Amino acid sequence: MAGYISRTAEFADAWDDGLRRRRGRIWKRAATGADRQGTAMERKITKAVFPVAGLGTRFLPATKSIPKEIMTLVDRPLVQYAIDEAREAGIEKFIFVTSRGKGALEDYFDHAPELEQELIRKGRDTLLGELRSTNMDSGAIAYVRQHRPLGLGHAVWCARHLISSDEAFAVILPDDVITAEKPCLLQMLEAYRETGGSMVAAMEVPPEKASAYGVLDVGEETGPIVSVNGMVEKPEVGQSPSNLAVIGRYLLSPRVLGHLNTANPAAGNEIQLTNAIAMEIEQGRGVYGYRFQGQRFDCGSKAGFLQATVAFGLARPDLRDEFSEFLVQAAKNQGTAQ
Repeated sequence: MAGYISRTAEFADAWDDGLRRRRGRIWKRAATGADRQGTAMERKITKAVFPVAGLGTRFLPATKSIPKEIMTLVDRPLVQYAIDEAREAGIEKFIFVTSRGKGALEDYFDHAPELEQELIRKGRDTLLGELRSTNMDSGAIAYVRQHRPLGLGHAVWCARHLISSDEAFAVILPDDVITAEKPCLLQMLEAYRETGGSMVAAMEVPPEKASAYGVLDVGEETGPIVSVNGMVEKPEVGQSPSNLAVIGRYLLSPRVLGHLNTANPAAGNEIQLTNAIAMEIEQGRGVYGYRFQGQRFDCGSKAGFLQATVAFGLARPDLRDEFSEFLVQAAKNQGTAQ
């Protein structure tokens, strides 16, 4: 699958016509033999991995008993926003990489017949519909355990037995909540159907903050798609190859799981997902960054979580007026106190 399209392949003319209509140009670098084997069917992604094994220490003491992923933005848990985005992008199978103490997360996706019956009895049809929208069909969701916190790459590797050797897949980090007119993952999948390979969501960050992210060494750019020459995980200040950072959405070739299988631990004894993706680049296969349209909130931090709460609260017609009045008054009171 993936990556760069050969002008000499038998189907080159058909690909060229389609790509010219959509982008006005073609990708210039030649594909390897493995890349030329990609088909439209292989580029249909229906499985997503959700790494949710973290302890949520930045939100203690709340996360002592509540998984961070079901902490709520207004009235929906973080993980529900990730699930909704995945569903809208056509994801059908959901793989959660969990750890001890995540039972409440698993229960959240189960049916609640007693609660449903009570809502039916009271005629609360709207609320009943919202409740049922959180249910997951039997067989659509699976859980695997990450027994030790050995990094994002290790968490993704834990899902390897649920992903076929010829099956591309998505990875979604629920901490990164992205609001967009068209869901971020759907934007990426539409672009991925043209490029194949592996793709990461990317956004520009201030240079002084680049050291907190995986950062792309970028090559050619075509609209929102950038070819990636390399990836650096949390570069030293002043050593970043760009200010284009990787955000928590990935579309990955199944080969990445093989790279994780042989990956050496990096700093902190963690297996880094970016290092495994970078191995695809070293082997001449296509890796792309996608500049998504939308606003990202880092809900893994307290400040980001509060910012998202305000943004989502103001976006709700049933809350906007009262909440905005409160915020204006609170700002005035804060100014007076200072």
